Amino acid sequence: MVRVITLLLVSAGFVLAAENPVEFRVLATNKTSTMEKELNQGAEAGFRMDKVMGGETEFGGSEVVVVMSKKKSDPAVKKYTYKLLATSRTSTMEKELNQAGAESFNYVDQTVFNTAFGGNEVVAILELNRESQARIRYEYKLLATSKTATIQKELQTAGDLGFSFVGVTVGKTAYGGKEVVSILKKEVPVP
Repeated sequence: MVRVITLLLVSAGFVLAAENPVEFRVLATNKTSTMEKELNQGAEAGFRMDKVMGGETEFGGSEVVVVMSKKKSDPAVKKYTYKLLATSRTSTMEKELNQAGAESFNYVDQTVFNTAFGGNEVVAILELNRESQARIRYEYKLLATSKTATIQKELQTAGDLGFSFVGVTVGKTAYGGKEVVSILKKEVPVP
């Protein structure tokens, strides 16, 4: 009896999956400038970004890899616009995050990427929902420290100011050390 029920549940799962198939698009490049262009080309075809990871691939070397997806039944309509920020200086990243946040770009994901010219860079990908009627602005805070013992205190201080945690990476800095880079955000009322 248990085997019959299990078989029926598995069969039902296959039927549900076949009714709503998902299409994926994988982007991989060793140039961050190319990735933003490819993200927006994917968005033109109706795809939405899911995840990003930087690292060494078998044949591409050091690459940024992004996975995008959409339901196959969805029309190829550009609903999102993407902005990719990449820098080895954390102060520059926070400034660029806040400029994008003022334009309603929302944080999606981050990684560390070893570029040919810039060394290790923190890469953040932001998304703008073009169909949203209400424009929400975001304020970002970037915390970077080489001492993990200070992360708790810095995160709590930001949390007390209303910031929520959205992502963390560990990577080499422009100065040769390693830093834990945390990104936080909060919604800003639009006047």
